[in-house]
Amino acid sequence: MTEYIIELKDVTYTYPDGTIALNKIHMSIIKGKKIAVVGANGAGKSTLFLHFNGLSKPKQGEVYFKGQRISYSNSGLNKLRREVGLVFQEPDHQIFSSSVLQEISIGPMNMGLQREVVLAKSEAAMKAAGVLEFKQKPTHALSYGLKKRVAIASILAMEPSVLVLDEPTSGLDLGSAEMILDILEKLHEDGKTIIISTHDIDMAYSWADYIYVMKKGEVLGYGSPEEVFTDTELLECAGIKQPWIVEVFTESSKGRGVQEALPKSKNQLIDWIKAL
Repeated sequence: MTEYIIELKDVTYTYPDGTIALNKIHMSIIKGKKIAVVGANGAGKSTLFLHFNGLSKPKQGEVYFKGQRISYSNSGLNKLRREVGLVFQEPDHQIFSSSVLQEISIGPMNMGLQREVVLAKSEAAMKAAGVLEFKQKPTHALSYGLKKRVAIASILAMEPSVLVLDEPTSGLDLGSAEMILDILEKLHEDGKTIIISTHDIDMAYSWADYIYVMKKGEVLGYGSPEEVFTDTELLECAGIKQPWIVEVFTESSKGRGVQEALPKSKNQLIDWIKAL
């Protein structure tokens, strides 16, 4: 039986100026999956993510976590935010402490844990995010990529079951982006549900188990990466290009008359081409 960890039912959110940011969103996040939310700027991805841990409250509709409707009381939100950790696109919007260790220990300290436990959780989070060797370094002296990883570690220290990341690889070089994806892969292997937004369609195709496509505050479509990224009508409507792996495979396999599985990575595509 499919277990949904986060559900949005008929969620609508309107900004104070009357702009509709989310319009009757229905979404069911399967526990333990890697989810990518894609769409052009203004699609509503960041606003959507603020609803996952109660930073924003819908004007209409309801949000559920583990089958229970979210409570927007202080105690209800505190409990939810320990389970659903949100990492912002810009790490400077999240990092405020003078050193890496201080920043990452804030969450466990606010949980009222003993000092030894706080330190243990902080060090485990730093190790998971690959920043343990920088624990005494001033946060202002970190590179952009390191700041991204420190922001992830600060959320991991509270041991959430769901990690939500807004554009986790934006602004990073290839090596730094791959490092972030490696971290997320290991966290997923440890049982965490991972939800990201991204403009990197190629990464979303190769990385995610499930895709949601958004446009102007609405969900246009959803499904497996293979289903979504071969739906040319959906992609055109959303203003999204087809991943290059899918495009090359589709063009190369025309006229072969054999229905073959789509490759999910560059190496799989190369192996398929070599076998032609």
